[in-house]
Amino acid sequence: MRTLLGIDIGTSSIKAMMLDIASGKIYVKKRRYSVSIPAPNCAEQNPELWWENLVEIFQEFRSDSRCRKAFESVVGISFSGQMHGLVSIDEYGKPVRPAIIWLDQRSVQEVDEILGKLSEEEINTVLGNRICVGFSCPSLLWIKKNEPENYKKIWKVFQPKDYIRFKMTGEIATEVTDASASGIYDVKNRRWAKELIRRVGLSGDNFPDCYESGEIAGYVTMKCAELTGLKEGIPVLYGCGDQMAQSIGNGVYQEGKLISNIGTGGQVSAYSNEFVSDRRLRTNTFCHAVGKGYSVFGATLNSGNSLNWLCNKVLGEENQFEKYTKMAEEIEAGSEGVVYLPYLSGERTPVMDSKAKGVYFGLKLQHDRRHLIRATMEGIIYSLKDCLLILQELGIDSDQVIASGGGASSELFLQLQADIFEKEIKVCNVKEQACLGACILAGAGTQSFTIEDAVENYVTFDEKIIVPISEHTKIYRKYFEIYHEIYKNTKQIMEEIK
Repeated sequence: MRTLLGIDIGTSSIKAMMLDIASGKIYVKKRRYSVSIPAPNCAEQNPELWWENLVEIFQEFRSDSRCRKAFESVVGISFSGQMHGLVSIDEYGKPVRPAIIWLDQRSVQEVDEILGKLSEEEINTVLGNRICVGFSCPSLLWIKKNEPENYKKIWKVFQPKDYIRFKMTGEIATEVTDASASGIYDVKNRRWAKELIRRVGLSGDNFPDCYESGEIAGYVTMKCAELTGLKEGIPVLYGCGDQMAQSIGNGVYQEGKLISNIGTGGQVSAYSNEFVSDRRLRTNTFCHAVGKGYSVFGATLNSGNSLNWLCNKVLGEENQFEKYTKMAEEIEAGSEGVVYLPYLSGERTPVMDSKAKGVYFGLKLQHDRRHLIRATMEGIIYSLKDCLLILQELGIDSDQVIASGGGASSELFLQLQADIFEKEIKVCNVKEQACLGACILAGAGTQSFTIEDAVENYVTFDEKIIVPISEHTKIYRKYFEIYHEIYKNTKQIMEEIK
């Protein structure tokens, strides 16, 4: 038996999957954790929290008789991870402070400061991406300005999955997908933008060496082996950001396919052989983990996060996703006039507005929580429709969309995507696509198989294709226009609300 281990460091949980190379059988374990909100507009996680939960998952694999042999047979390891987050370590490899993750909105002034030091042409042609609040570059600048003592201690900065890989191998580095998401990387040429790093007031010495995602980064150390039960010397790959791992796990490593992903945030993405950039910088173009290609996508901040917020903080019942989505099915398309803007922590695509706020519009006495739930789900898909439309402007399109993440776990979410996108929707049979993508990357990197063969053998889809319901599509076209008008007419007010 030979297995591959794929680890996904998410915002709300960490997952690990083992893939049996011969049979295709998978073994999955998961542990949940939370995001710390130490102050308004702040979102942090302790890197040791990720590691401790992963070690516990490994212990579960070892103690579970159904998984033990697979765990003892791991021949390659790779990663998927939440992107943009800033993990800062000192010269001893210890975290200087909690990681500032992608949801964080504290660095508004730092983004403005960076934009004042770089020309529009440099941002378009060198970075190829808008510098956003929550990216690691402005977060690091925030630490320099607001926590100077911590800043002095920083030796290297990298992303969440890089920290876990460091704990397993002792090697400090990053790779092209997460470097792309830093906000200070020359994506087209796949290298750090060293001159721009200097000009914004940071030190290039803090940014580690950067490699391709599918390369071997190191090997499981004796210390890691003793703690986790993994065999010493197992090859460990650099891995990639979750968006790219999700892409691989859905079989998208070539042009011509679209993915809609609903996690804590959301994305609509595609693979491109060439560097494609929106001149208005409403989308992101990052290096992909496969070949020398690129991932082109629109990203939203509050997809699954909106439902979690509504269910946990407003309706008061945690982890009741299935129950609430069933309730939403009782309400007709359009939520009887309730429209939701999912801008709880600002928004990226398409408005790129860190000051945007969440809105429920059109509430009347007849509305109840069922309407709020359905309107929230519809608003999430409206925001992803914005991403889809911009990709179409860039010449990227497909007749079908592959639904991924939480958006693939609910019949209502699937139908909403078909109705609002006005496209057929298909779903991968494996729910943990990012973990599967990491396993495939591990297998290709250790020469167990090729990406092409892995996708052929391990990525399969449900035979059922979800098609748009024409009556619903007509309703959603109308409300999609209203959705845009609400933002246009409240944008100035949003800016005035702190």
